[in-house]
Amino acid sequence: MAMVGADRDDTSWSIPSQNFSGRNVSDRDVSSGDAAAIDSLLRSVRGDTNSDVSRAGLVSELRDGPAFLATLAHLRWLAIGCQVLTVIVVTGPLGMHLPAAPLWAATAVLFVFNIFATLRARRVQRVAPIEAFAHIAVDVLVLSWLIAWGGGIANPFTSLFLLPIAFAALALPVPWLYATATLCGIGYAASALFGRPMPHTTVGDGFNLHLIGMTVNFVISVIVVVYFLSRLAAAIGARERELATLRERFARNEGILALATHAASVAHELNTPLGSMTLLVDDLLEQPQRAGVRSDLESLRTIVDMCRDRVRALARPADDAAASAPVSLPRLVDGWRLLHPAIRLQVAGDAVAGFVPVHAAQVLRALLDNAAQASQAAGNDDVTLRLDAIEEALDGEVSDRGAGFGVVQSDGVGLGVGLALCQAIIEHHGGRLSIGTRAGGGTWVSFRLPLQPGG
Repeated sequence: MAMVGADRDDTSWSIPSQNFSGRNVSDRDVSSGDAAAIDSLLRSVRGDTNSDVSRAGLVSELRDGPAFLATLAHLRWLAIGCQVLTVIVVTGPLGMHLPAAPLWAATAVLFVFNIFATLRARRVQRVAPIEAFAHIAVDVLVLSWLIAWGGGIANPFTSLFLLPIAFAALALPVPWLYATATLCGIGYAASALFGRPMPHTTVGDGFNLHLIGMTVNFVISVIVVVYFLSRLAAAIGARERELATLRERFARNEGILALATHAASVAHELNTPLGSMTLLVDDLLEQPQRAGVRSDLESLRTIVDMCRDRVRALARPADDAAASAPVSLPRLVDGWRLLHPAIRLQVAGDAVAGFVPVHAAQVLRALLDNAAQASQAAGNDDVTLRLDAIEEALDGEVSDRGAGFGVVQSDGVGLGVGLALCQAIIEHHGGRLSIGTRAGGGTWVSFRLPLQPGG
């Protein structure tokens, strides 16, 4: 048999989030595939929604993540390089009699500290404001030392005391901003009171050299500020996109929870009539019946048992061993064919004879139900399923011969949320889902779903 997907065209879409909370859901709206998917989502969303909300409240603060420490570390490497170059030029070609040992010592201390800071930024997940302030404080102390030994407030690089205050204003809470400003003020005052006088140079005019130093200081300040602000803007943009995604997922999960609650209520109401149907079918089977009628009754008994199992699964606790037992794919396919006898289901792939986790089985049932409804609505009975196991993940595709997207269905079959439910299950387990049109009519839905928790 030809592999699924050979007749695709290039059109594909992503699935938008759906809002279920404003729709009245009738009992007949909940199809078996949707109900199974709702059951899986109910188990996962309960533990997922609150964590999304808590993360969403945190990602808006840049200081809570390692981005600020990483940016400081990058700028510190630039500062160390500039310090090395400045000490070499000032004590060498310019012939200024500055004590080189204290200057090199401060540069070495900053170098060692920045190795620690770089490693810390790579390992930490959350950064407390006091830790970020401590990193800035080290920079201020080293800068104060260098300015004091490099000519005091006559040093053209004295205005660099403003940069730590700017960084703190953009990334730290107000109390730590005041602490940073106070520390920079103390460093400036100490440099002015206890700093060594600026020695005279043996090359050129001292005032012109001071102007050149101020120009270099300005260029360095511009580079540092632009780099820091661009990194900050990129980090904030990424966090805002993440927050928007979390809000969208939370809104969708709220709708799914409401839908799951209704499905559980419907399951409770259906349990009694299903039990009555089972008793009636058993009574009929105990009576003499023609061969054809007995075969139909046995099929009906099997279908009732399947429906009863689905209904009971909706009320099963999430930690029940039966709720997490692997599902046999051949049994799943045979059961689905029994519920859809008019559909010609073609199956391919190397994973169709194995077992899959419950969440993968829920996705398959919902996608197959959608495909069957779409094909039948277009007067076609063909549905194709491909399943392959690739690198601890289930790679699959379900295709139909329906009318495709953009066609309004009015037959009232299903909620029309099967794809959204499948997308939520797949996203929760770290997978992905995409859809598109088939050449000659119809739709394909492909997915990659990790078989192990966490993807």
